[in-house]
Amino acid sequence: MKLIFLGPPGAGKGTQAEKICEYFGIAHISTGDMLRREMREGTELGNAAKAVIEAGGLVSDDIIIGMVKNRVNEPDCENGFLLDGFPRTIAQAEALEGITAEDMAVNIDVPAEVLVDRISGRRMCSGCGAGYHISKYTKDTCEKCGAPLYIRDDDKPETVLNRISVYNDKTQPLIDFYDNKGLLKNVDGNRTPEEVLADIKALVESI
Repeated sequence: MKLIFLGPPGAGKGTQAEKICEYFGIAHISTGDMLRREMREGTELGNAAKAVIEAGGLVSDDIIIGMVKNRVNEPDCENGFLLDGFPRTIAQAEALEGITAEDMAVNIDVPAEVLVDRISGRRMCSGCGAGYHISKYTKDTCEKCGAPLYIRDDDKPETVLNRISVYNDKTQPLIDFYDNKGLLKNVDGNRTPEEVLADIKALVESI
């Protein structure tokens, strides 16, 4: 099975992707992880990406698509894979069609106001890097090391709203793209992680 996960920042894509991949025994392909691995291993594509990143640029579609093409042909993808964070644009989606046939695109849908609460409620420890959420932990200092907690710039409400806006602008065409092909399945992400996981499992099992 070949799956694609779509969803805004804070929708829980990463958490659900890990659980789905473990349950069905398929490879979890995160483009961010893949990029870091290629750079670490010093591959031709990795070195090209590193040069672009160090110059302050954005990694081109050609490099990302090349990495995806290499990755889906690795042995652990024989039983299938789940793409998390790719494609992000119509051009990438069309290129992916030339590499492999997808079975389903799962869109985890969460209202913007819920996403803001989820993300802006995150707190990080300035000492050991532990993460917390104000819905479950209300102290200003780390439970593990006692250092002060802080909110990352990326997690501030105004930044979160901008991230969601950018995501919507770029990804709505993708949602329409997969919907028109009959591959899109929408999942209500505004529930407990267990309920969301159960829905996704049922959808994947129907393939």
